[in-house]
Amino acid sequence: MLTTSVQKVANIILMARELGRAEGELRAFIDRMTEEEQADMVALMWIGRGSFEPEEWDEARDTAVAEATTPTADYLIGTPHLSDHLESGLEALGLSATDEEDELIRGG
Repeated sequence: MLTTSVQKVANIILMARELGRAEGELRAFIDRMTEEEQADMVALMWIGRGSFEPEEWDEARDTAVAEATTPTADYLIGTPHLSDHLESGLEALGLSATDEEDELIRGG
């Protein structure tokens, strides 16, 4: 299942919403993630946009690793509606980033 913390997903969601001013920060954040965490982000986004079902998590993650030909930051940043897909992916897995997003917005 998801090995990346929901807080990291929340960070990416918030930065993706402000892509115009936060792209450099978002790119650096994703680049600092481990390969495993980056694969999680891609799989989570795919589940959120309906390319895979939640019960296909392992397949989505394996596909993300096998098909990684572009730097993950480039791929994710170039994906329309990234924040929405990540939120939908979390919801599909029975998770939510709302509390973490609120805490990050408050500066906690």
